[in-house]
Amino acid sequence: MMAWLPYVAGVLMMFVTIQLGLWQTRRADEKIALGQRLEAAAAAAPVAGADIGRTAEWTRVALHGRWLADKTVLIDNRVHEGRAGYYVLTPLRTDAGQVVLVRRGWVPVGRDRSRLPEVTTPSGSVAIVGQVRIPEPKPFSLADAAGAGRLWQYLDLAAYAKAFQVAPADRIVEQTSVADDGLVRDWPRPDLGVDRHRGYAVQWFGLAALAAGLCAWFGWKRWREHVSR
Repeated sequence: MMAWLPYVAGVLMMFVTIQLGLWQTRRADEKIALGQRLEAAAAAAPVAGADIGRTAEWTRVALHGRWLADKTVLIDNRVHEGRAGYYVLTPLRTDAGQVVLVRRGWVPVGRDRSRLPEVTTPSGSVAIVGQVRIPEPKPFSLADAAGAGRLWQYLDLAAYAKAFQVAPADRIVEQTSVADDGLVRDWPRPDLGVDRHRGYAVQWFGLAALAAGLCAWFGWKRWREHVSR
């Protein structure tokens, strides 16, 4: 039995590496589909009056309402073109009464980091266009360190709702429409990494082919030994 152990190990290796190669192929297909959805969403007309909490990510939406400027927060440590800065988030109460957190744009850190930048927020009724986003997962932390006051390290919707006594939708909107507020809206697109997944798939299938070759060589060697007896 021990004599056949290398053959069994080779077959097992071949099975595992084929499965890993197929998984990477599926991941590449998923990323291609995501890229197609992003292109379709970018070309589609914005949806008006959408329930943001039930709207698919990357959908373009049109919102009408009023900014709740006193509930604006800055998300720290956001880099744009090599410069440190903040994401500016302000809730918008829509005409339908829905509260939506809007990632309005990026603002650079000033010379004095102890002083937060002032952000201009229009008063009165406003209309914006943006894309629905799912907030980034909360990072692992033993302490509740999302933030307080105007400066936050990351967006924790539950903590934000408690701190500002509002109930925002569980998805946010990334503003893409132009506004006279000095904010940068050059939002990064997701790194699809299709070629990377395909490269990994080729590596796994290559290892599977190597395992198959070793199994064939071992089987041939065992057969030769059997014939020569």
